[in-house]
Amino acid sequence: MTRGSHDARRALPSVSSLLETAEVQSLIDRHPRALVVDAIRDAIAAARDSGTALSHSDWHSRISEALVRRQTRSLVGVINATGVVLHTNLGRAPLAAAAVEAIREIASGYTNLEYDLTEGTRGSRYVHCVSLLRELTGAEDAIVVNNCAAALILALSALARGREVVISRGELVEIGGSFRVPDIMGRSGAALVEVGTTNRTHVDDYVRAIGPNTGLIAKVHQSNFAQTGFVASVDVRALKSIAAEHDIPILHDLGSGLLVDLANYGLSGEPTAAAALDAGATIVLMSGDKLLGGPQCGIALGSRNAIARMRKDPFARAMRVDKLAIAALTATLELYRDEERAVSEIPTLAMLTASPESVRERCETVASSIARSGITATVRESDASVGAGAFPALAIPSYAVTIAGDAQAIEKRLRAHTTPVISRIQDDAIMLDLRSVLPSQDGELADCIRVALS
Repeated sequence: MTRGSHDARRALPSVSSLLETAEVQSLIDRHPRALVVDAIRDAIAAARDSGTALSHSDWHSRISEALVRRQTRSLVGVINATGVVLHTNLGRAPLAAAAVEAIREIASGYTNLEYDLTEGTRGSRYVHCVSLLRELTGAEDAIVVNNCAAALILALSALARGREVVISRGELVEIGGSFRVPDIMGRSGAALVEVGTTNRTHVDDYVRAIGPNTGLIAKVHQSNFAQTGFVASVDVRALKSIAAEHDIPILHDLGSGLLVDLANYGLSGEPTAAAALDAGATIVLMSGDKLLGGPQCGIALGSRNAIARMRKDPFARAMRVDKLAIAALTATLELYRDEERAVSEIPTLAMLTASPESVRERCETVASSIARSGITATVRESDASVGAGAFPALAIPSYAVTIAGDAQAIEKRLRAHTTPVISRIQDDAIMLDLRSVLPSQDGELADCIRVALS
């Protein structure tokens, strides 16, 4: 520590002395006193850490800045220009307008969340969305919980607690945030029996593993990676006869939640929920905020008996979904009654199926707009991706606005804007891929770039 920094720290003012200044008194006139006191403490702590001597006017400025930071919400809206449509760190699927309106309607008053309007008695939150899910997937029954991992634990607890679950070693995957499927499954009270090898699992592996204590056969869709080369796996259809022979249910953790086949749009390889059920799975699990394009939730589809057991399991209450998610999911599912409407109105599907030419035209409009402010921008080809583990090997042809200059500095300034713009750096250049930007945000994106880089 230098003598200068030591002296500066000893000269730091007290909280009470700063409170007595006219400038701080004016802040107290406009803000809660306790909040201003906390901002003063923040400013003093920052000055102590930096060892910087501040003038009278500097203190007022630092306290005002600390006050703004304390009043800024930590969760804010951002513009996702990364090209990753279902970006887990950025909240995954943006909701359709119908879903947002449904949340507004339900959030503003009371609801029949757990009230039977016909009988005038207590009802169940688990009845909502069920008829739509049955209609759209062909499932006998369904239950909605707070996420897909919760649905997995609940299903295992209800169907295989204290018993063995047979699963391929090639499906013991790690998902985002270092959460591993075997760890999640172990919490359910079921015992895992691993079969096959990392790259190859055969039908006989499952047959040899089945014993008197086998409660379930589990399949986990390898949604966040792809295996190629010398590989082999067993699909649900091939396991169906084995499971039926031993009267063992099959659980298929589908993950992505795809309800419509996107092969006509160049996206193939992810099974739909209906196809997974048709293949013979007793229970199919999927996320609501991935390819389905709805709110965060976990959906279990399957036989009446299996779903009934899940509803009665003690874990069900701990994992239950709230009224806002139910409202948003219902509104999203209603759009799927018309596939064309779903693809056009559900943002996730609309962004994934947009033609490269339409993305390029939007990029050219944004680039032209910011160029009028003296910012050098060009349009170049880009590879977008689905994200959230879906279609992991697929590169979607796209276009991006690139900005000349110090990429690291520009990225930081865009990220620090009032409406943060999240970009990516490629080949030492800022890339703003508009496939993951909502078309309604194009004008705002151009404004953010102009202000942030002015």
